Amino acid sequence: MAHKFEIYKDKAGEFRVRFKYNSEVIFSTEGYTSKASAQKAIKSIKDKGPAAPVDDTTEAKAAAPKAAKAAKTATPAEKPATKAPAKKADRDVKAAAKPAKAEAKATKADAKPGKKAAKAAKASTKAGAPA
Repeated sequence: MAHKFEIYKDKAGEFRVRFKYNSEVIFSTEGYTSKASAQKAIKSIKDKGPAAPVDDTTEAKAAAPKAAKAAKTATPAEKPATKAPAKKADRDVKAAAKPAKAEAKATKADAKPGKKAAKAAKASTKAGAPA
């Protein structure tokens, strides 16, 4: 017989089906946990295979570059919205918050002099200079 289905166990211990034509493997299936599932796969291929349509994806790939080119030449109204405006809005909010943070730090520093300011004041009083 020139063609046949073979059920075999793979290295992981799962049942697989392979279809051979003239001793050459044409295709093999996914792994099944039971032999009965592999047998159902063979039945399904035999029942539905002859009537299955042919999906030539090589033609779809050739059409894809044309669609991409059309998208590039679309007017701004036709182009989909991007996330850039949202990012820009976030940057604007953060930029507006920076002066407020700096002002808060300055107020805090005025209320509580740091160690450097205390050392400078102490050094100036020792030298006899007015503080």
